[in-house]
Amino acid sequence: MYYSETKVIIGGLAHVPILIFIVNFIKAKFESITLKVLEAKKEKPKVKVVEVKAEELNAIEVKEETE
Repeated sequence: MYYSETKVIIGGLAHVPILIFIVNFIKAKFESITLKVLEAKKEKPKVKVVEVKAEELNAIEVKEETE
């Protein structure tokens, strides 16, 4: 049985809100994943900055420290 042109158009228009819902659902999922990744990148690393000693060590002192 063939469908009339108006039934085909009405059926197509009835499915448009469903397609829009699916697209918005997928879009929201990707946005939430992107926000989580961006928040993780914005966090500062928890590293303590330590000053370097200005004095130089002799080879004998280094050898004694490693033993």
